[in-house]
Amino acid sequence: MAMSVEAMPVKTMSVTPLSPALGAAITGVDLRKALDDATVKAINDAFDRYIVVVFRDQELSEADQVRAAGYFGKVHIRRRPANGRTPGGEYDTPFMMVTNIVENGKPIGSFGDGEMWFHHDTSYYPQPHRATFLYAMKLTSSGGETCFANMYKAYENIPQPLRDRLEGRKVLQVHDYKRRERIDLGKVGVANIQHHEQPIIITHPATGKKALYISRLMSARIEGFSADESEAALEALFDISEDPAIVYEHEWRLGDLVVWDNWASIHARKDFPRDEPRLMRRCTIEGRALGF
Repeated sequence: MAMSVEAMPVKTMSVTPLSPALGAAITGVDLRKALDDATVKAINDAFDRYIVVVFRDQELSEADQVRAAGYFGKVHIRRRPANGRTPGGEYDTPFMMVTNIVENGKPIGSFGDGEMWFHHDTSYYPQPHRATFLYAMKLTSSGGETCFANMYKAYENIPQPLRDRLEGRKVLQVHDYKRRERIDLGKVGVANIQHHEQPIIITHPATGKKALYISRLMSARIEGFSADESEAALEALFDISEDPAIVYEHEWRLGDLVVWDNWASIHARKDFPRDEPRLMRRCTIEGRALGF
């Protein structure tokens, strides 16, 4: 028989903004315990408002993390890609281990080392995931910060003439397990990689707000533009989306659970010492098709 767990009342919770751009710390919540409905609603309200929420000093089992993720939606089960290509790690589980740890000559997870450019998770899916949950289990002595950019603000910062040209258009999102390199569609056929066309400006399904939906790592081509026009527009949008004024940089501590809105933000990882172990446990929430 499963043991019951104590419900956490909402009165213990507080929300503190982390930057002018986005992000908030949620304190007074122990995610090892079941949360009452009022607390869950307050957390989701903070999530919709701040885009990134941080729970510090958590000691979470896999079951705890799955329960916490379930407060935001349906937890995704990781499956092996249909094309057979894979960044590594286990499948048929909610979790991806983001780590540079190697055991018996084999990586135990995915995307282990180094810098990673700004991107949305699963933007190349027909139904991109709603949210990502990353839990810090081992950290390096320096580096490895995660930067989050507010894509509502990015949309607001697009010059009106360019915004007018982009309205109602789609952008091809691609993924070939690159970390610091755009895919050259002249050399790599999209049939061989994960890809999907998305609205370049989305209406966020939960908030109703407009957000720019591009990233330097995964956005390859704007429909209806010539190759040169597409590249020029994308380069301008990349610069807008990565403006430090709309970015929050998270410095990790052990026990951090960071949750980000994958439709309203992009994120990037800074470099860190390759000879030190880093271990993060990741899961995601299923999403839906995005519209203009």
